[in-house]
Amino acid sequence: MAQPFPASQGDLSNYKKFGDEPADHAIGRSRGGLTTKSHLVCDGKGRALAFILTPGQAADTSMLTATLSEIRVPGARGRPRSRPERVLADKGYPSKANRAWLRERGIAATIPERDDQIAHRRKRRGRPIDFGDQQRARYRGRNVVERCFNKLKQWRGIAMRSDKLARNYHAGLCLAATLHWLSSGVVAHSAIGSARFVVGAGSVTSRACVSTS
Repeated sequence: MAQPFPASQGDLSNYKKFGDEPADHAIGRSRGGLTTKSHLVCDGKGRALAFILTPGQAADTSMLTATLSEIRVPGARGRPRSRPERVLADKGYPSKANRAWLRERGIAATIPERDDQIAHRRKRRGRPIDFGDQQRARYRGRNVVERCFNKLKQWRGIAMRSDKLARNYHAGLCLAATLHWLSSGVVAHSAIGSARFVVGAGSVTSRACVSTS
């Protein structure tokens, strides 16, 4: 006998099944499920300089200034250096606020505009964004941040986020980044030699024991 109304198939969406995660977990809900995002900045040779953990749904562009502010590279003398000559980032970071923040600090930017920003600029003309041949040539070097993520994710615990607390996962990232620096056979202050920092964000699906308490 046919049913008067079609029955629901499968379980309901579990998007809010467990409620919000505690802040000290840095675990959020995005299209990939329970995820953590690592906002990372590296030098021109793909060696990590700083990273911040957020829930997976956090926007990349909102974390650019906070991530760059974490950099402290000690030199032979004087205060640690925190400002490069240039920052490379992808289309997840080209907000007006980010460009203004970099401009105030005298940091050149190689960040392409998104298609919607280009279309908006055609309607309301403003300050043009230089992204000619020289900028495109520089932008090819942005892949070093992806290689840095791949290097760190050789560790299973980092690739799969098996830690419940963000501080434990952050400690694993610090250890992996330190070993990467040691294996390169250079001292930390040589990171400023290239005078170029590259920013990126990578997500991992959490396998941690999730609790809302």
